[in-house]
Amino acid sequence: MKILQLDVEKLAYDVLKPEASVYEETKEKHAEFDDALVMWVCVEKGDTNETADAALKDALAFMDQIGRKKLVVYPFAHLSSNLAEPKEAMSILDHMYKSVPKGIKASKAPFGWTKKFTIEMKGHPLAEQAKSYDSAGKGKKTYKKTKPASVNTAIVKKSDWAGLPENDHRTIGERLDLYSFQEVSPGMTYWHPNGYIIYKELFKYIREKLDEYGYQEIATPAFANIALWQVSGHYDHYKDNMFILESDGQEFGLKPMNCPSTIMIFKSRRWSYRDLPVRFADFDKLYRNEISGALTGLLRVRELTQDDAHLFVREDQVEHELVSVLKMVDELYKIFGLKYIAKLSTMPDDHMGDAKLWDKATSALENALKANKMKYETKEKEGAFYGPKIDFDVQDSQGRLWQCATVQLDYQLPQRFKLEYTGEDGRQHTPVIIHRVIYGSLERFIAILVEHYQGKFPTWLAPVQVKVISISDQSNEYAHKVYEQLRKARIRAEEDLGDRTMEYKLREAIEQKVPYMLVVGKKEVDANIVAVRTRSGGQKFGVKLDDFIEKVKAETEKRLSSPN
Repeated sequence: MKILQLDVEKLAYDVLKPEASVYEETKEKHAEFDDALVMWVCVEKGDTNETADAALKDALAFMDQIGRKKLVVYPFAHLSSNLAEPKEAMSILDHMYKSVPKGIKASKAPFGWTKKFTIEMKGHPLAEQAKSYDSAGKGKKTYKKTKPASVNTAIVKKSDWAGLPENDHRTIGERLDLYSFQEVSPGMTYWHPNGYIIYKELFKYIREKLDEYGYQEIATPAFANIALWQVSGHYDHYKDNMFILESDGQEFGLKPMNCPSTIMIFKSRRWSYRDLPVRFADFDKLYRNEISGALTGLLRVRELTQDDAHLFVREDQVEHELVSVLKMVDELYKIFGLKYIAKLSTMPDDHMGDAKLWDKATSALENALKANKMKYETKEKEGAFYGPKIDFDVQDSQGRLWQCATVQLDYQLPQRFKLEYTGEDGRQHTPVIIHRVIYGSLERFIAILVEHYQGKFPTWLAPVQVKVISISDQSNEYAHKVYEQLRKARIRAEEDLGDRTMEYKLREAIEQKVPYMLVVGKKEVDANIVAVRTRSGGQKFGVKLDDFIEKVKAETEKRLSSPN
């Protein structure tokens, strides 16, 4: 049995039409749920009611931990190809639904139907968990050795994405040659030169902000002894989503999150109250063992990078640091023209620590929001069990909301790892950790940007900023000199000196979403000028190249958000 367990803000679906010969009769054509745990369940051959019982037991334990009271069982066959017979699957799902105890409001989506759904996720680290159960009901992953695939047959071809909408990031990414996904590395991104430029520019920008705000960048190993993940709690709560390795008779885990490794650096030396706050940023690769059927381009991957940071602060520094973090969030999203909604989540019923401390932490978050004049919604009892938090949903150009940034106050991990600093009174005190990401997963953020801009990236992000187009062979030499001057000015440029028509060259550059095209012919050669065209159809003749270079450099340095 394969399960994708999702802690959701909201799930809504419309029942469209039967998709199988066996389907469940239903009169319900639309359903909505909020603040619920959703179990996307795929029943496989050999699964039994005992398998369902084991999966349900784990889900209920997690619900108790996070204080959730609603459960949705959602049939989802796409998580596996080893499917049970429809009647058998429907029976097992029905057993799971009827086994939900009193006190939990249970719902079940109808089996065997095509459904159109929308979903908004919670922002905490355990909101998305992939789980796998064998036929005995044990919550463990089982593997079958297979022959290695031929590299020639494993390459993902265009036909594999046939039928995707034109505005989907996979379609746009393939058309603009940004990235690809290969069968030999499922759930991992192959960044092509054009796509990697976007990746690097986003990192360049966030690193500038980190320098401005006083962060230090660190790097930690990709995997650690399982003991580290036991102390952090990931082994108990997140093991199914981790890649577990074995070497020299010991278990190691590829890191799904940076927090424990960052904490190890903090623990490596003594700290005084004068040293705090300590702000560590970490851009290491993370690995999460998502179910293959849930992988979706850049939106859900197994290898990801976050613009992760952990701030170790004194109690009296919490509010000041939060104000600073929220200011950075606002500045970054404005660069991309992204609107956002802030959500403050307060103490859940099942929480760690004293209620007075929670009140103090929640007030600090509220004060930081007010200090930054941010409008926000309050989500009562929706905080993580270790502390309150703020999540940010960004709105793209198509009106869709995506949960990206999250800011969390953590009082649990400092205690679990016995973190200390020497206070002004000479005694040992426990710091507070502020966890924060702004992009979130860089892969997911790039997918959002690709669809937000529809490939028309602003000049500073565009993989190719300028295309130099020669009208004839007689202007090729001058066009090449223009191209070299652009490159010398560190502008990302390409040249098209072929014998195709100017109209064809322009059309190709526009299809590649290049912001600027410089067209040169005899007139431009004689006057030592260029003709400037934009992908939106604008044009200007008789432009001095130096003036154009200054314009592009200014757009890049200022990171103007609106593409031409």
